[in-house]
Amino acid sequence: MRLLPAFVLGIVAPLALGQEIVTLQTRPGVTQSYFLARVPGNPQAIAILFPGGGGSIRLRMEDGRARFSPNNFLVRSRAEFVNRGVVAAIVDAPSDQPSGMDDTFRLGEQHYADIAAVVTDLRKRLPGVRLFLVGTSRGTVSAASLGRRLDSAVDGTVLTATLFLAGRKLGQQGLSGFDFPTIKSPLLFAHHRHDGCAYTPYREAARLADKYPLVSVSGGLPAKSEPCEALSEHGFLGKETETVEAIVNWMLKKPFTREIE
Repeated sequence: MRLLPAFVLGIVAPLALGQEIVTLQTRPGVTQSYFLARVPGNPQAIAILFPGGGGSIRLRMEDGRARFSPNNFLVRSRAEFVNRGVVAAIVDAPSDQPSGMDDTFRLGEQHYADIAAVVTDLRKRLPGVRLFLVGTSRGTVSAASLGRRLDSAVDGTVLTATLFLAGRKLGQQGLSGFDFPTIKSPLLFAHHRHDGCAYTPYREAARLADKYPLVSVSGGLPAKSEPCEALSEHGFLGKETETVEAIVNWMLKKPFTREIE
């Protein structure tokens, strides 16, 4: 798969602990930014992280520091990846989607162009390091669609709290009807058994467990948000460490825990 060229407009940095905000020109008049967490010594893999909701984390600089919305499972767990030797690159919504991305955009050609440029940029920075797409909730629409489009340009795809069912609004089709076998690279699912979000039922993940590896999570902390929001079982609240550890071990082809209790 031929990736698109990335034109770096600005790299805010270096920030504390070697962190950076990277901004790429990806389409005419459009920029795509991502937050590059501290790169570990001897990185073992790269994880491009796609938060849920509209995908907008409001990535910005304030008082010389990078700021962004902190609550999403993948955003707040970024250090869990880094501490295990995985580079964490958190993608924001592109500049032409200031209110966030709907599923139609996440499944489309423009999103592919933006993230192909991010992949190209990370490949240049870290040549030879294996690269994975990791999505959570509505971010799984991005990860699945891009895993299919990018094909051999990525080394695997991880879907957590997968948005299996369509929502009620236009542009919220989720992954209903998505053909998972069209993702040719290795695919991992991770899902909380008691995910209370109506659009991300555990039963749908369980139905795929005979075809794909599945990390099933139980327990954690009492929910601090609504069922479809990040501070609940939907966001693996209280089980972030164990869940990320299983994901990373799968990435690195190590034995991984399939049942987290």
